[in-house]
Amino acid sequence: MSTRFVLIQPSHAGNVGAAARALKVMGFDDLVLVKPRWEDVLTRDETIERASGAVDVLQQARAVDSLDEALEGMTHVCATVMTARDFGPPTSTPREHLGPLAGRRERVAFLFGSERYGMRNEDVYRCHAALRIPVSPDYGSLNLAAAIQVIAYEWRLALGGFEAAQPAEPPAVADAAAVAGMLRHWEQSLVEIGFLDPAAPKKLMPRLQQLFNRAQPTPEEIHILRGIAKSMSETAKRAKA
Repeated sequence: MSTRFVLIQPSHAGNVGAAARALKVMGFDDLVLVKPRWEDVLTRDETIERASGAVDVLQQARAVDSLDEALEGMTHVCATVMTARDFGPPTSTPREHLGPLAGRRERVAFLFGSERYGMRNEDVYRCHAALRIPVSPDYGSLNLAAAIQVIAYEWRLALGGFEAAQPAEPPAVADAAAVAGMLRHWEQSLVEIGFLDPAAPKKLMPRLQQLFNRAQPTPEEIHILRGIAKSMSETAKRAKA
C-alpha cells in the first residue's frame, strides 16, 4: 500500500534526519517536506547524522512549496493532533483508525505539523481523520520524530508487520554424566581449598546439583567449570608448598 509521510514546515534539521530513520526502520521511504526552514535541510550535516544509516530515504525525499503538491496522488489523509478539533475530521487513536484502514485500497498520507505550532486548523480540516496518540495527560508533548516513529509503527503493525527473525537453535545441554563428573571435580577442589569439610558436608553438594540442574549448562560451560575447579586445586597445592 502506498504510504507517504508529510512534514509541514519542519524547523529542526535533526528531526528530519530522525524522521528518515524512523521511516526506514518501519519499511517506509516516501518522505515529503512542505516549506522546510532550511532549503538544504536534506543534505545538512545534522540531518545526515541523525538519519543514522537512512541516507537513502533522505536522498529520495523531496521538499515542496505547498501541501497540495505534497498530497498529490494520495486518497486518504490523516492529520496528527494533540487535541481534538471542535470542527473537522473525527479523532481517534492510531490503532483504532489504522486497523480498518489497512484493509482498504488507499494511498495514505500522514501529516505532521511544525515543531513550534503543530498543525494548523485549515490543514487538519482537509484530512479524512485526525490521529491522537494516547499520551499522559500530565505531559503530552511528543518530539516530532518520536511521533512519526509511533505512527509508522502503528501503521506497519496494521499492515501486518514484519516476520520476526527465527531464533537460533538453542545450545545443547550437557548430559547428566557430564554434570556429575563436573560436580565430583568441584567436590574434590572445594575440599582442597578448605571450603567443604568431608566429615560434615551437610547439603552443599546436593544444593550445587540442584543449582546446575536449573542452570542447564552447555558442554562448553561444563568445560569452563572444570577449568575453575582445576585452578582452585592448583592454587591450594601452591599455598601448601
